[in-house]
Amino acid sequence: MHYTVVERELELKLILSPERSIPVPARLSYRTDDPYAVHVTFHINSEHPVNWTFSRDLLVEGVFRPCGHGDVRVWPTKSEGRSVVLMALSSPDGDALLEAPAAQVSAWLERTLRVVPPGTEGKQLGIDDALDQLLAQ
Repeated sequence: MHYTVVERELELKLILSPERSIPVPARLSYRTDDPYAVHVTFHINSEHPVNWTFSRDLLVEGVFRPCGHGDVRVWPTKSEGRSVVLMALSSPDGDALLEAPAAQVSAWLERTLRVVPPGTEGKQLGIDDALDQLLAQ
């Protein structure tokens, strides 16, 4: 099966304290064969990259307003006069607060939305066709 991948590498900041952060290379990835999700890989060139997967809708909304609960929360803010998106990630292994440049995240999201417009994700998976076949029996 053929699918499209939309990727973007960028540098995030892992916020350690209000005064201290460290750069974290990351890759944003979107695949049309998993149209509801975005995949974020941190430490992309390391021996042990860290992968997170969550809703594309969550990230789209988080660029504009605070959203999410539990393991993934996303919200826009300003840092040193720049627009950024913060992602708070929680797992049994620990918590992380990451800062991403809003313009780069937004541009990447726009590319994913052109490839699979909102509301058409199910068509990528063939859900409507499968339901039609099931109901026709």
